Amino acid sequence: GTSSASAPPAAVMATTQARNGAVAVRARGLVKRYGQLVSVAGIDLEVERGTCLGLLGPNGAGKTTTIEMLEGLKRPDQGHVAILGQEWGGSDRSSGVRIGVQLQETDLLAKLTVVETLRMFASFYPASRPLEELLALVGLGEKRRARVDALSGGQKQRLALGCALVNHPEVLFLDEPTTGLDPQARRHVWEVIEQFKEGGGTALLTTHYMEEAERLSDRVVIVDHGRVICEGTPREVIDSLGAENIVELRPHDCEGRPAATRLEDSALRDLPGVGEVARDEGTLRLTVDDTQAALGALLTLLRERELVVEDLRTHRPTLEDVFVALTGKHLRDG
Repeated sequence: GTSSASAPPAAVMATTQARNGAVAVRARGLVKRYGQLVSVAGIDLEVERGTCLGLLGPNGAGKTTTIEMLEGLKRPDQGHVAILGQEWGGSDRSSGVRIGVQLQETDLLAKLTVVETLRMFASFYPASRPLEELLALVGLGEKRRARVDALSGGQKQRLALGCALVNHPEVLFLDEPTTGLDPQARRHVWEVIEQFKEGGGTALLTTHYMEEAERLSDRVVIVDHGRVICEGTPREVIDSLGAENIVELRPHDCEGRPAATRLEDSALRDLPGVGEVARDEGTLRLTVDDTQAALGALLTLLRERELVVEDLRTHRPTLEDVFVALTGKHLRDG
């Protein structure tokens, strides 16, 4: 007979259905032009309730313009945006009270204190979180009486996050939320976002930090030149490289001069186990699906060309590697 022990609890099933069944943010065919420049060239996005979508791309790829159209700050030239089932631009503006926004840069009033700033933002909404709860959440309890112009860059970022959370939003838009923060402050922000998500909140995040995208995002979308070029769970996107490992090396000649140019792409691609080849200021990056075969053949080729390697390392593929393979740029360089 069948055992009911393996069936998930009803609460888990209900939560799963709620998450899978509802789309919190939907964009269809978004286009934005600035004169002759097409910043966003037909982007489709969906973010399910209770999940975080990471929007990644180099500078100028259209990320910030896309997120500003989703927030209602910019009107698309073409396409539609619906937040929590309500379309932006219609007569019903109730979606605005249900979202929280942390912009890339927030110019808060310099002479107000932390508490006064949060109180002012709270006054914009019919209902808001208790101030003490908010201060504890973003770790600014000890700075409550400090003026904004006396805060460090990291403290200002956390205050901006507090302002975005003041109205108990259902959807949180975060444009580069941890830029300029030290590692400890960055991890604190990650915990705040994870807590928000655990409470059923939905987040859309742009970031230049690969580790941040991998940790926080249930799905990632990579955009370049205003278009989506790759999307999926972080694991699906990483697996799309088809790589067992990434091999990085800096070849030199016998006199110690950089010599990456003396190894042609075609010669490297002909090696067993080697897929893609990328170059970055004297460093070669090889995508390999058979590490042992590739390394053996690579060392033979180096000997034949009378080259030496000071620095050779291998690592498991990451989102950063996919990003470099697709865009030719590093995520951290933007």
